[in-house]
Amino acid sequence: MWLVVGLGNPGREYEDTRHNVGFKVVEALADRADAGIFQKKFRARTARATIGGQDVWLLKPETFMNLSGESVGPATGFFKIPTSNVIVVHDDMDIELGSVKLKQGGGHGGHNGLRSLKAHLPDDGFLRVRVGVSRPPPQWDPADWVLSPFHREEEEALGRALKEAAGAVSTILRQGMAKAMNRYNRTPKKRAKKPGDETQAAPPNDGAVEDNEAKAERDTKS
Repeated sequence: MWLVVGLGNPGREYEDTRHNVGFKVVEALADRADAGIFQKKFRARTARATIGGQDVWLLKPETFMNLSGESVGPATGFFKIPTSNVIVVHDDMDIELGSVKLKQGGGHGGHNGLRSLKAHLPDDGFLRVRVGVSRPPPQWDPADWVLSPFHREEEEALGRALKEAAGAVSTILRQGMAKAMNRYNRTPKKRAKKPGDETQAAPPNDGAVEDNEAKAERDTKS
């Protein structure tokens, strides 16, 4: 038995944000495996599927990002799934948009979802499918960046990354982590820059002062 977790925030307003790529990958896996409707369980949306010949539970926590472990911990305990059989799909600002990297164990790197998982799982040996969302421009706060939607010109790279990430999960389940890492941790070829690539949208609330209540709500979701 395996558990595949996609990290993100619940609610329509967060569907297309950078923080929700984990949800999107799990949804793509469910569609590929014809998993059916997600049911509410473990403070999450869950669906059962067979992927790569393995019996898998797909899980999208509905606790908001920084409480993800409060959903994943009880699920692994109930099904008696070892952390080595938990695959977590999440956004990563240290990876270029369009790229996917795999990793087992390690620190949380400031990612609140991973921080919560490490606090609620027996150890940090879970497998990670890291979907690149790139670093924000200098004028952006990272917490605002991950809660922002992708730009239209990023859609092609995003689609490529989601497809790669779903393929990476399937490869882990079918062939194991070592072979999946050899395949997906390769260095991608650099594409030539096009005019206008340096142009980025201005951050939301540019020049505005965020009140304490709004900031606390944002931090919960990031």
